Amino acid sequence: MDHLHLCTEKEFTPTFHELEVVLNSTHDAMIAVNKQGIVNVVNNAAEKFLGVTAQEALGRPVHHVIPNSRLEIVLKTGIPELNQQQHIGSACIVTNRVPVRDESGQVVGAVAVFRDITEIRQLAEEITNLKEIQEMLEAIINSSQDAISVVNENEKIVLVNPAYTRLVGMTKEEVLGKSPTVDIQEGESMHLKVMKTMRPVRGVPLHAGPQGKEVIVNAAPIIVNGRLRGSVAISHDVSEIKHLTAELDHMKSLVRRMISQYTADDIIGSSKAIRMAVEQALKAAATPATVLLAGESGTGKELFAHAIYNASSRKSGPFIRVNCAAIPDTLLESELFGYEGGAFTGARKTGKKGLVAEANGGTIFLDEISEIPPMIQAKLLRFLQEKEITPVGSTKSIKVDTRIIAASNVDLEKAVQRNAFREDLFYRISVFPIFIPPLRERLEDLPELVNFLLKKLNKEYGRDVRQMSPEALAVLSHYHWPGNIRELENVLGRALINMRPTENTVLPQYLPPLATYDRHTAGHKHSQPTGDKSGCQSLASILEAAEQKAIEDALAAHGGNRVEAADTLGIAVRSLYYKLEKYRHK
Repeated sequence: MDHLHLCTEKEFTPTFHELEVVLNSTHDAMIAVNKQGIVNVVNNAAEKFLGVTAQEALGRPVHHVIPNSRLEIVLKTGIPELNQQQHIGSACIVTNRVPVRDESGQVVGAVAVFRDITEIRQLAEEITNLKEIQEMLEAIINSSQDAISVVNENEKIVLVNPAYTRLVGMTKEEVLGKSPTVDIQEGESMHLKVMKTMRPVRGVPLHAGPQGKEVIVNAAPIIVNGRLRGSVAISHDVSEIKHLTAELDHMKSLVRRMISQYTADDIIGSSKAIRMAVEQALKAAATPATVLLAGESGTGKELFAHAIYNASSRKSGPFIRVNCAAIPDTLLESELFGYEGGAFTGARKTGKKGLVAEANGGTIFLDEISEIPPMIQAKLLRFLQEKEITPVGSTKSIKVDTRIIAASNVDLEKAVQRNAFREDLFYRISVFPIFIPPLRERLEDLPELVNFLLKKLNKEYGRDVRQMSPEALAVLSHYHWPGNIRELENVLGRALINMRPTENTVLPQYLPPLATYDRHTAGHKHSQPTGDKSGCQSLASILEAAEQKAIEDALAAHGGNRVEAADTLGIAVRSLYYKLEKYRHK
């Protein structure tokens, strides 16, 4: 035992200086009080935290140094208070307060050891917030119906949602931590591609999972602060897209095949010009002939097409309307005649039936047929001649039983002369031409048209306008109507807007400004006539008389040669025949 050094009590007891060094070197703040609650110990950490010097704190009651201190309570009760939170100013501390006892166990003082946890608490709150955000993001990703997969910068799958496992047919355990090629059956991993190129990709077809499910993938790199951290991909089930596309096509087909609601009875007007056109339309309906509806824009060519269809033996079949001017030239051929699968970039693998074939057993109305480009004109001519079509990308012809009703607001004969329209196609579509007169040539129909349109506009605008004053009607009868029935509806609609809700009669002041037509100058003057004066003829009568005399003079000048007379008058021969027929019945 010679080598064992036993410390005496004197050797073991630290000096005051040693205690001071120990207390001041600790990171925790310490403050002690004697039995009377007077501060007798303050270390360096406590000075910094409390903002007082030891000289200022020593010898003072503790509640003067720390207003909400509980050391005095510990002195009285002798019960320690451990791990207690306390606020000192704006700081939050955690403290242990313990009594100091002498050899007999009597409380002779108390010590508080405390640490500032403000920053720790803030960090904990931030961590909690981050955790909540992470949980919310995971919940959002998991609730998404899109299949989502995430790959980290080490090219390992780190996240997939339930929609992904359902689509691909693989569990999380089978893919997490694996290469992004693990779920690829056929094709290239878009995760690896976007991480390599640093560019997103869209609409890439792949076959994924054990069953080779056909999917379309959108993928993008994940870049944080300029650094690549991974990639994210969203996959869509192609079969679902195909199903939705089929449903959309079906709905479009239903719209195109909608039952036509208009008949010849819906054509408003009692004038000879309009009744003659209706009579011709009913004659055309009784035949399978191709019909050409000629007339200015807004005269009601589509209404006549519906009337012909409803009066024909094909009314139980589909009625499909096509505005040839509204479909781009690059798409018009495939829209009309369909295409084979894969015929061009973006084409469906299953192909598509054209509108001409969809109208099989019924009628297709080709509005603004003059806008069809020459190449498609040739294909339409072949259909009219052979009653068969060839889809784009196919070599096989298909027999189709579809009747064509065409319409044009331009003179197709003049278009033929300008080489803007095929002459052979013109003769094929104009087997039964019907000229729909403009409104200015049947102004006597204005009262009927106004009454009909007012009823229609009342429903749309929620109004109760019952009539138009004679003065307002006179204003309308002096107008040239370049926009025809469509323009008349527009003018009446604007008049209803100008009226007070309680009024039920359209007065002249409610009409928008109209330009009156001057037959002598063939120009337009902006004025508002106030109505017919006694003994004056109507504008329609004046125009018809002038037109009839001009035709008679032209025929007389050319010895009755109608071709030369039509050329002199600047009109088509067919138009001249119609006008001669019109005036012969007067």
